[in-house]
Amino acid sequence: MYFSIIIPTFNEADNIQTCLLNLQAIRNHAEIIVADGRSTDNTIKLAYPLADKIIVSEKGRARQMNAAAQNATGEMLVFLHADTSLPDNALALIKQTHLWGRFDIRLSGEPFMLKIVAHFMNWRSRLTGIATGDQAIFVSRDFFDAVGGYPDIALMEDVSISSALKKISRPLCLTAKVTSSGRRWEKQGVFKTIFLMWSIRLRFFFGGKPEMLAKLYSRGTLWKL
Repeated sequence: MYFSIIIPTFNEADNIQTCLLNLQAIRNHAEIIVADGRSTDNTIKLAYPLADKIIVSEKGRARQMNAAAQNATGEMLVFLHADTSLPDNALALIKQTHLWGRFDIRLSGEPFMLKIVAHFMNWRSRLTGIATGDQAIFVSRDFFDAVGGYPDIALMEDVSISSALKKISRPLCLTAKVTSSGRRWEKQGVFKTIFLMWSIRLRFFFGGKPEMLAKLYSRGTLWKL
């Protein structure tokens, strides 16, 4: 099996079936692994008939993805969020590299600003060589093991592993787009979320603790702890 698609979940009952149904056509070429953080809803029950493996671990996206990676058989690991869908030719595009990379992103939703946000996410990622989890990071098993997998931190694990991988090789930045839900942006407000995300990145860059940043992220504000 060349590909392992790893989907971290925690209480994703509203999204997991759609995510997995979108992947059924490529199950002959990729194993599908749901990495669950002990959901308290029906996520596991809904995922069971549509996935090849369900790995349950302590909650924490990095911890869940690492646990799934340990049980993966693929030569190339693809990390996909439950509210994100891959382009139709994703696997063929990923085969262009033996290293690592990510896709461009499209945010679903009504506000026009979501298109602007996605454009700048893609531009920033291409400029810096840093990928976000929303962009469906893919990495060879050898590269993943070489950097020790995802660091076991509460937030910014995608930025951290990108930084480590970039020291070995810059990413393949595919222009094909994954489609990710813009629900967070719509619910909390586009400009408020932009400010929040950039502030969290800046705080992380200057040594902010991931545990504290995760609280800010989950609350959707910089001011309440």
